[in-house]
Amino acid sequence: MIDRREFLKTTAVAASAVAVTSGSKVFAGETAASHAGIVYTEKEQGQWEGKAGSHAPKVTVAEGKVSVTTEHPMTEPHFIVRHTVVLEDGKVIGGKTFTHADKPESSFDLPAGYTGKACATSFCNLHDLWVTEFTV
Repeated sequence: MIDRREFLKTTAVAASAVAVTSGSKVFAGETAASHAGIVYTEKEQGQWEGKAGSHAPKVTVAEGKVSVTTEHPMTEPHFIVRHTVVLEDGKVIGGKTFTHADKPESSFDLPAGYTGKACATSFCNLHDLWVTEFTV
């Protein structure tokens, strides 16, 4: 039987894939309409209205690296489970899984010379999957 941590990790990766699958609806700005109740953004907070400040990932890009932070308290019953960064073509360039004792901060190398859109995901164990789109 799969343990809870592995289940959450697998669910977060699968949800990230939903966010960037063929047609790239996240990048087309159709997240709310096409993935309502599955993917949340700063603009489309759905049932979690008011939670974006502590759930939507914050992204910085510098010197070929993407840094992701989520300004979220980390407690045993409520924490950020995972960050994932996905390029516009659906390629996952990295992911990091957290425990309640970790800081929700991660950094990933961009492919050499990459320019274009990408998205960072932040998965909360209570408030679902949050996506921030950004351009490199």
